[in-house]
Amino acid sequence: MTRMPMTNTPKTATIDHARPVSRTLASAFDDDPMMRWFFPDDASRDAGLSRYFTTIFTRQYARHGVCERTDAAAAFWVPPEGQEKAVPDAETVQELQDILGDRAALFRDAVEAAAQHAPDESHWYLAVIGADPAARGQGHGAALLRSGLAKADAAGLPVYLESSKPDNLPFYEHFGFTVREEARLPGGGPVLWSMRRAPGTAA
Repeated sequence: MTRMPMTNTPKTATIDHARPVSRTLASAFDDDPMMRWFFPDDASRDAGLSRYFTTIFTRQYARHGVCERTDAAAAFWVPPEGQEKAVPDAETVQELQDILGDRAALFRDAVEAAAQHAPDESHWYLAVIGADPAARGQGHGAALLRSGLAKADAAGLPVYLESSKPDNLPFYEHFGFTVREEARLPGGGPVLWSMRRAPGTAA
């Protein structure tokens, strides 16, 4: 039986796609320093990450952002008009606290610290992007990144993101991002790099 090849063509991700999207991102972020800090237990990390991404996708980004997927990757973007609405409400915060357990306070402090460095200018925000490690090198992440950047360029706006994985910085730099700030998260957390891409910057 021939297996169908996975396509890296970006498609809209809706709440109906929550399960495959959260599974993909759980695999993608298993080795991410910040997610390993929030979910330090190897045995429960996969389940915790799946619940985490399901929550933020269904309650925040699928409602107030621009979410896209391929067969092996997903990306959540927030345009300027959605940024105030995409902030977690009380019910979402409670759900995330339940998922994070005794790491919830560290998560809250990290979110507050990152918010202090948010840019003042109007921008598109790349909240999450990740590809299943089994499909890395097949262009899934790059296809999603190009799709979102095209939307930001069409609006004439810069793009911001944060990354806690140093290996990812050259990938983003290839697409025109530059490091804007470097800061260690409170409580002994990992380093977080804030990056900016000017509108229309060629890869």
